[in-house]
Amino acid sequence: MEYVVVKTAQDGSPTAVVSNGREWAVGADAVRWFERVSWWEAQRRMPKGLGRVDVEVLQVQVRLGHNPHSALTTMVLERDGLGGGWRLREAVVDVA
Repeated sequence: MEYVVVKTAQDGSPTAVVSNGREWAVGADAVRWFERVSWWEAQRRMPKGLGRVDVEVLQVQVRLGHNPHSALTTMVLERDGLGGGWRLREAVVDVA
């Protein structure tokens, strides 16, 4: 998964996502949820030091740059539990 930078407002809400050197402005309210980490599928024991069992997921609808006419793209981001950054899980261009 590709690492991305999520820019936020003072209240913590995302305002932009920087991916591959391009800035995508958030065009709608973000949706945040948590998913259970299936660590048991890859390992016999929970990794040492990994006290969490959930991963934070953020879904944002973004537009390339500040162009109000660019198509909305839905990005699903996953929080990196080790460094605290975000990784791009999926990006889908909305076709109207």
